Amino acid sequence: MYPFIRLAWQTWKVRKTPSLVMTDTHVSHHLILPWDLDPFLELNNGRTLTIFDLGRIPLGLRTGLKRAVRTNRWGMTVAGSTVRYRRRVVLFDRLEMHSRGIGWDARFFYVEQSLWRATECTSHVVVRMAVTSKQGIVPPERVLEAMGYAGENPILPDWVQQWSSAEAARPWPPER
Repeated sequence: MYPFIRLAWQTWKVRKTPSLVMTDTHVSHHLILPWDLDPFLELNNGRTLTIFDLGRIPLGLRTGLKRAVRTNRWGMTVAGSTVRYRRRVVLFDRLEMHSRGIGWDARFFYVEQSLWRATECTSHVVVRMAVTSKQGIVPPERVLEAMGYAGENPILPDWVQQWSSAEAARPWPPER
């Protein structure tokens, strides 16, 4: 089940925190609970992605993205992700998450997130997100304008650009 109570807690915690711009880092803290575990008694890989939601959504609140989406009756979707799992996470581990926008292209926003146990990174994800309307994908420049963002578009790291290019070359739909 989706962790709605944890999401409510994370969004409640940020309601009075300072605003961020897209490239600032939102830091959140998470406790691994019994229902987060897989049969090997470690953090389930799918649940890891759900826990990353608990950092991205408050980031969207703090940057004004959620307000712009709601005001314009747009939607949001994850259009892809690439994840590295590097350290085992077990019951009652306390993790610190860092979430930040790293840039955008003509169609997508890219958000980088990492989970840390003390000084050790346990996993890292880059999520490609799209804002959508009834007409299709809303260009990031239009979304940023609705957010009141006047900053520069940071250059996406080479490895993110290469991943995005590889995704563009990937056949869709896949063969049966």
